[in-house]
Amino acid sequence: MQIVLNNPAWYIVDYPSVGAIEIIDKRRARGGMLAGETAIRFRRELQDMMDQGEDSDDVDLCLEDYDSLLLQPAIYQ
Repeated sequence: MQIVLNNPAWYIVDYPSVGAIEIIDKRRARGGMLAGETAIRFRRELQDMMDQGEDSDDVDLCLEDYDSLLLQPAIYQ
C-alpha cells in the first residue's frame, strides 16, 4: 500500500501487489477502486502530471475525469 496523494480534496492509495488504485473524493465522501487497464491508465496520467509539476487545480481536473467511477460512500472511522 502506497499513499500517492492526500490533500484536502482527494485521497489516493496505490495497491501495487494487486494492481489497483483507490480514489476517494473527500468533498463528496465518495470513492472507488480502479483495477486493470483503468488503473494502468490512471497511474500513467497521474505520473505525467506530477512529472510536469502541475498544480493542484490541474490534478483536480484530471481526477474529475474519473468522478463517474466513484460510486461507493466513503466512511471515515
